[in-house]
Amino acid sequence: MKKRNERFSHKLAKALTMELREHKSSFCVYFTLRLLVIITAILQLANRNYENVFLCILTLFLLVIPSIVQLTFKVELPTVLEIIILVFIFSAEILGEIQEFYLIFPFWDTVLHTLNGFLAAAIGFSMVDLLNRSKRVTFELSPLFTAIVALSFSMTIGVVWEFFEFGMDQILGYDMQKDTVIHTIRSVTLDPQGKNIPFVINDIQNIAVNGSALNLDGYLDIGLIDTMQDLIVNFVGATIFSFFGYFYVKKRGGNSVISQFIPQKKRADRDFLRIVTEEKNE
Repeated sequence: MKKRNERFSHKLAKALTMELREHKSSFCVYFTLRLLVIITAILQLANRNYENVFLCILTLFLLVIPSIVQLTFKVELPTVLEIIILVFIFSAEILGEIQEFYLIFPFWDTVLHTLNGFLAAAIGFSMVDLLNRSKRVTFELSPLFTAIVALSFSMTIGVVWEFFEFGMDQILGYDMQKDTVIHTIRSVTLDPQGKNIPFVINDIQNIAVNGSALNLDGYLDIGLIDTMQDLIVNFVGATIFSFFGYFYVKKRGGNSVISQFIPQKKRADRDFLRIVTEEKNE
């Protein structure tokens, strides 16, 4: 059993190496980003910031995920899509968290969530499209329903991620749901007559907690606005892809730009795990 597992691990490693090197452009991006992550990990280790070191290790694993998915599910990610996924992972984990781009650039989180909506819709869309063209499946969705499924899949991923952020904040005391400074609040809780009528406080300049002023130049919203903005831009990204995906299915591909974001079924000569397995059995 142990030798069998070792042989399989060796086959998987060899097939993964072949998969990573399949497209020169995506491999160059992967190699460059991996090198930057390793350098970042060394610097963080020197500063004894072990939490960021763990984040770097996690990022190294995430960078391999696209290739693992291609091997496991026998799909071919377009080079453009693969590069965008790799850059997205690096931008979110290394630039966003460790280099604090989320704080330096207020738009950073918005851009990434919009892109996430777009990419998640592409994944959901391709899953349905591959099933539609499979001879083993007995149902076939129209272009409209394919686009709706892609949109719904993307929004589900977005909602699950917000659940994750909320859970991390509540259980581990993080602040993944970033706060927002606002200058107006409306709350029925503050209505002096106790009725279901919003009581409005405008032009808020400062607030105090336990007698200490926070000097925020406004009222602190705890995560709600950030969550809703994330879901809205996720919806925007998903809608954009679903719109173009509808016409892609209706006209069945062609040279459409959207085809650069839709995974396809692997050809037999690109199924590296099968090739490596057959080589070992000869």
